[in-house]
Amino acid sequence: QVQLVESGGGLVQPGGSLRLSCVVLRSIFNIHTMDWYRQAPGKQRELVAAITNTVTTNYADAVKGRFTISRDNAQNTVYLQMNSLKPEDTAVYYCHIRAYPTLWGQGTQVTVSS
Repeated sequence: QVQLVESGGGLVQPGGSLRLSCVVLRSIFNIHTMDWYRQAPGKQRELVAAITNTVTTNYADAVKGRFTISRDNAQNTVYLQMNSLKPEDTAVYYCHIRAYPTLWGQGTQVTVSS
């Protein structure tokens, strides 16, 4: 059974930073592309960042230059470093294994507000 456990969200002021983590609870991690998605209230879930097993990264235009995705294969963990946060980054953030399209974790709430 593959499970995804996200953590690291919270309340932060505009301009602040957070680091999200996602642990994959099964040792299939290092062969797959990992994604971070987010879903704001009343909006569709959107892809924020992705990292392949060869560490190629891609970012949504809205977060380029502010967010950094990385992975630690030894720890079965993917990270999302979020800097210069804006109120419009407020959402529930989910990690995702691209090869398991219907599998989602519980998400972690990020709220950017003064």
